Amino acid sequence: MLFTIWMLVAMPGLTQEVTNSNVEQMLEALSEADELETEDDSYLQQLSQLKRNPLNLNTATLPELQIFRVLNELLLIQLINYRNLMGPFQSIYELQAVPGWDVETIRRVLPYVTVGSTRPAVQEFSSRFRGGDHSLLFRVAQVLEASRGFIPDSTGATKYLGSAQRYFFRYKYVYKNKLQFGLVGDKDAGEQFFNGAQKNGFDYYSFHLFARNNGLVKRFAIGDYTVNMGQGLLTYQSMAFRKSVDVLNIKRQTEIFRPYNSAGEFSFHRGAAITLGLKSWYLSAFINARRISTTSQIAADTSDFEEFASAILTNGLHRTELEASRRLNSKEFGTGASLQFRKAGLQIGANIVHYRLGDPLIRQPQPYNYFQFGGQKLTAFSGEYGYTYKNMHLFGEVAANPGGAMAMVHGLMASVDKNVDVSLLYRKIDRDYHTLYGNAFTENSTPINESGMFMGVSLRPWRQLRIDAYADIYKFPWLKYRVDRPSGGSDYLLQLTWKPTKWVEVYTRYRVETKALNYSSYPVATRFTADIPKQNWRTHIAYKVSQSVTLRARAEAVWYDVGGSETEQGFLMMGDIFYKPWQKPLALNFRMQFFETDGYNSRLYAFENDVLYSYSIPPLFNKGTRWYLNAQYDLPRNITIWFRLARSYYPDESTIGSGYDEIPTNHKTDYKLQVRYIF
Repeated sequence: MLFTIWMLVAMPGLTQEVTNSNVEQMLEALSEADELETEDDSYLQQLSQLKRNPLNLNTATLPELQIFRVLNELLLIQLINYRNLMGPFQSIYELQAVPGWDVETIRRVLPYVTVGSTRPAVQEFSSRFRGGDHSLLFRVAQVLEASRGFIPDSTGATKYLGSAQRYFFRYKYVYKNKLQFGLVGDKDAGEQFFNGAQKNGFDYYSFHLFARNNGLVKRFAIGDYTVNMGQGLLTYQSMAFRKSVDVLNIKRQTEIFRPYNSAGEFSFHRGAAITLGLKSWYLSAFINARRISTTSQIAADTSDFEEFASAILTNGLHRTELEASRRLNSKEFGTGASLQFRKAGLQIGANIVHYRLGDPLIRQPQPYNYFQFGGQKLTAFSGEYGYTYKNMHLFGEVAANPGGAMAMVHGLMASVDKNVDVSLLYRKIDRDYHTLYGNAFTENSTPINESGMFMGVSLRPWRQLRIDAYADIYKFPWLKYRVDRPSGGSDYLLQLTWKPTKWVEVYTRYRVETKALNYSSYPVATRFTADIPKQNWRTHIAYKVSQSVTLRARAEAVWYDVGGSETEQGFLMMGDIFYKPWQKPLALNFRMQFFETDGYNSRLYAFENDVLYSYSIPPLFNKGTRWYLNAQYDLPRNITIWFRLARSYYPDESTIGSGYDEIPTNHKTDYKLQVRYIF
């Protein structure tokens, strides 16, 4: 193993191995569950930043180590316990001695860590505003075919008020991992830019300043930031993965406050936050005051024409006159606090949040909305815990609203053998439990109306073979959207990963899930609901042909509602080629894929590489082909250019998309151009 670690450290040209597929699968699972792609690229930014300023393993705290979300908390605590027992790491090679850390685990974190010493943070703070890295990034993207929103009507007017280009810029200053500040601007396609309602340019601006480890002050944020408490039952605004092939990745783990400078316009707070730490105690508090977009309406049954909101809008799109009229038309105020005690393998804490909306939220009068949050004020509080004993880690959170509704999550991760890991997670959330920014490990996209048990196991019978499997069984005590009765479901996955050498990885997986859904083929009045099964089988191969070339291929099939009245099936085949010569300025990536499904219910997802800090996971359905080309070129003076061109073709269709996004052709072409300058 020592020789392998030496190869990874001393010969980086040979360590551009097959990219770990687990992260891509986790992102695919997240997009499939939420049916959307996140715009929060903070995690990708942090990893890129750590490549330039690696984390010092000799001083890193548990919250700082939790940035490695592909590593479960059990591994991180074993690292800290080893450091406490043996003293500071003398060499990166010493990682091989940490219990549970195998070559694959070390390979994941190696580009982002170092070992060494540092001066006390108080002595360094005065120099944090100089000597760091400034970066300026600009990105433009566009769909070349005009959609209905951009096509003039008989009067020459268009439904979309702005141009078809999307513009994004970001300035950021970073001093190691201890201070950063910056400014972000974003204009979506169809939004106005330096004209009309947007005379100041971008539709969305974001500023942040974030500092870490300055004596008693462990974290300090001004501007935009995210709040992440416990297991996501109160609030968890940073990106968090759902169930996936990484069966031990079941715990929400990251810093309670994180800087926010992404393009997403909803899942963050704007104000100030601070964490104070003394010995084993940590006190955190935040205040949030910002404007949000809602579907504001006038109450028809009141004499004073009281305004209310039927929904909070989260997509950040303000392209049409209606969308623009709803832009930032309401207020949100929030505050909260957390008290944590951490010592050795024990962590306990108490959290509270309170929110007040500018306009009362009154949901549409549908049965599935009966227990949804309504009104202007929302308060929730929780207690959380974590405890590590030898090779076992227990964790959980219990939350409640003042009215008595409760939610709980309890989990276990354990290494029962050096080649066997298991995980368990139980959750129970009342149908009338409410949270605005909750993001727990649940089947639902938000923690409400659910109970269930997740069980996972990871086996390594041989060094080259890994077997991962999970079973998730859950119930929904009340109705859901498109499910007009209390229901339940199940989800099972089995994956075999074979990695005979560092240049070859093959995995094959089978997944079957069953969940209730209203049959759309029946009349609305019938509301017939059935338990619909869905099966997926996938095989994926990656092969590093040489130091410069990597090939990947995938085949996947899906079967939906087999034997039912809405049976669908489909398949996908794709191939990738990556070209990156060692110490050359050019890198290329090309994909070609073919897909054919019977409809949207049998859609498939495939992670797509993109420009830096970005990725795509579009749903693929009906019959078509899709290809894309990515290019990166490093210029002198720390300037890098990325270019992406992608095209989808549907031979049996006459239009693509719906509503104002409908394109009156059977093909769709989009490009991205991005430039970054570091100085």
